[in-house]
Amino acid sequence: MTTRGGDRRAMDITQLILDDHHEQRRLFAILEQMDPGDTAALDAVWERLAAFLEVHAEAEEELFYPELLRVGQGVNGTDPEAETKDAIHDHNEIRDAVAEVSKHEVGTEGWYEAVAKANEANSDHMAEEEREGLTDFRRHASLQLRHDLAVAFATFEAKHVTGVTPKDKDPDRYIREVEEEIADGQSTTAGKSLGIGSLNKG
Repeated sequence: MTTRGGDRRAMDITQLILDDHHEQRRLFAILEQMDPGDTAALDAVWERLAAFLEVHAEAEEELFYPELLRVGQGVNGTDPEAETKDAIHDHNEIRDAVAEVSKHEVGTEGWYEAVAKANEANSDHMAEEEREGLTDFRRHASLQLRHDLAVAFATFEAKHVTGVTPKDKDPDRYIREVEEEIADGQSTTAGKSLGIGSLNKG
């Protein structure tokens, strides 16, 4: 692919999301293999993973899902609105599961059970997103848009590497607000974020 200006160093938002998913699976696996008695190490890895999960979800909600609602056409009988609604609901469940882990002493049985539930919620979400939202976007978004979003996504995660304040969102309200912006011909959340005007061009 050649992006504007003849630059062949193309990126793809769908690949960046997949790369994040791989890293999340890797960190959960690391926790499973660590000595339960090494609570300092467990806590350090978990805190990194917890922040990563929160930042990843926020980046998707700021950048990926508004554009999926704008250019997506659905896959396997599921439309972009349903894909997005499921994702926002899943993100809320993941945030709640991450918060539950903090209620337990690191390395205890209750802590491991809470981490396992967070892993399950995240794994279910990733599998569905990879089947639906990412496939829809690869099929229907332009290569230029996928590149521009990837740059914005990487920048967002870099700027928030230490984490973001977790905040659940109402899925129906989220979709309604984004679709109102689209209907009014406004820049989507993704286009506004980081000042990337090219995101309106599809």
